[in-house]
Order: sequence, then structure tokens, then C-alpha cells
Amino acid sequence: QVQLVESGGGLVQPGESLRLSCTAPKNIVSIYAMGWYRRAPGKQRELVAEQTDTGYTVYADSVKGRFTISRDNVKNTVYLEMNNLKPEDTAVYYCKVDIQVGVRDDYWGQGTQVTVSS
Repeated sequence: QVQLVESGGGLVQPGESLRLSCTAPKNIVSIYAMGWYRRAPGKQRELVAEQTDTGYTVYADSVKGRFTISRDNVKNTVYLEMNNLKPEDTAVYYCKVDIQVGVRDDYWGQGTQVTVSS
């Protein structure tokens, strides 16, 4: 069982910033795409940003220009830098990592709450 460890959520005011991180176990060597999804109250889970192992990156239109995804392949960690946060960014954020451990599969973090409120 692969466990991803997320951190970095919290309560901030509109316009402020947060950085989320998600780390996969260090003994895993085959990591492909790493990304972030979110689920707001009453809504379906949606893609926020994802980056492949070759560097291809995709963002949701609602976060372009404000959020930046990056990864540290030595640390097996993916980050989400969130700037100029808005109330509509309030959600539980989940990381998703495409990993090959025997078979190739997607693994999810436990989720971290981000609340943007004045």
C-alpha cells in the first residue's frame, strides 16, 4: 500500500497565499504524473493542476496565473503554490500520483482543507 502524505492547508484571507505539498515514499522510483484535485462543498471533484514526468503541465482555467505546480523528483514531492486565493478556492485538496509498484496505478492523498474567508 502506497501512502501519500499531504500538508499545507489552512485558513487564509482572500488575496493571501498557501503552499501545499504531497510526498510519496522515498523507495518508489517509478513516478509518472503528479497532480492536485479539489472538491468544494456540494460540487464534484475537479482537476486543479497536473504535471507529467516529462514536464507537461495542465491547469484548470480558474487557477491559471494564480497557482503553480512543481515537483521535486529527488524528494518524490509535488507542490502547489497558490497565490491570490479567492473564496471560491475553498475546498479539500487532494494530490494524485501515478505510480508503478508492480502494477501502475493512481494513488490519492488523504486531503487537506483550504479555506479562504475574510
